[in-house]
Amino acid sequence: MAGRGRPRGFDTDEALDAAVEVFWRQGYEGTTLDDLTSAMGINRPSLYAAFGNKEETFKQAVARYAEVDMAYVGDALEEPTAHAVAEHYLQSNVRAITTPGKPAGCLSIQGGLAGSAEDQRIVRFLADSRASGEHRLAERFRRAVAEGDLDADERPADLAKYLVTVSAGLAVQASAGASRASLQRVAERALRAFP
Repeated sequence: MAGRGRPRGFDTDEALDAAVEVFWRQGYEGTTLDDLTSAMGINRPSLYAAFGNKEETFKQAVARYAEVDMAYVGDALEEPTAHAVAEHYLQSNVRAITTPGKPAGCLSIQGGLAGSAEDQRIVRFLADSRASGEHRLAERFRRAVAEGDLDADERPADLAKYLVTVSAGLAVQASAGASRASLQRVAERALRAFP
């Protein structure tokens, strides 16, 4: 059976990459539909048909950001030791938040830590997204305790929160203009406190 309507005249991944950058630079609340359609090179009917409304476009952009710009998290979780996980995570984070040609900082931090009353769903969505990453780290550190790689008295959830707190701080510093070299030194210092 033939599909209905005309085929899309644009690449959805490229359009989402453009949306990621707009939301990353301007935050959720600061981004208009005109900003999105202009950056994505599509009109409003095409945006609605392909991605839904602004909120749904944002959620898809965050998923794309996680898949592309934060792919290092999955790689970090595969490292053989807890310390190697932490090192890979923080060092990769520094590179990601200071990538030339991309906005400095982190979309999930800058996209909506605060918002208007109407945008609280986005604030909660981003908080839940960050909590999911923290949970993945905690699970990996629980495995490290079970395998004897971490001492039995270590608290995996606290270690995970430590890493995501450091990475969030690094992202805030990057968005304020801190250099990659200075943030690498901060990450190295933070790793000295990690078991």
